[in-house]
Amino acid sequence: MAIVKEGIILENDNTLSFGDYTRADKLKVEDFKVNDDTYKVRTHKEVTRLSKDGTLVLETVPGATVHNFKVGDKVITFSMEGNGGTQVTLELEPGFHYSVYVDDVNLGKIKANLSGKINFSVELSERPQDVKIEKHL
Repeated sequence: MAIVKEGIILENDNTLSFGDYTRADKLKVEDFKVNDDTYKVRTHKEVTRLSKDGTLVLETVPGATVHNFKVGDKVITFSMEGNGGTQVTLELEPGFHYSVYVDDVNLGKIKANLSGKINFSVELSERPQDVKIEKHL
């Protein structure tokens, strides 16, 4: 897979791909419309941040490239690549528990905090890693 030089794109399967962890300078894409939603991306080697309608969706520190990002009712899936240890933050529903899987390895259950954020770390490289996050009802 490759970095997303445009900042953010809509794939043929209606998933989003975004981020360029190789950029030294900041790239911002605002007002990227998908259906009735407006996305904003900020990306460079230090951080990649995706917001939807003004609310954080996903952030990586340092920056990463995220491919085929898809949010369902109970499952979020995407693949990501980058450089080394990366902190991932997603804003989900407050108070719920989520299981995080990276390349089918269960990292455990994480409870979203009062603002709905969950955090986990992953060791990234140019080889994309598949991430799946399952919501427990």
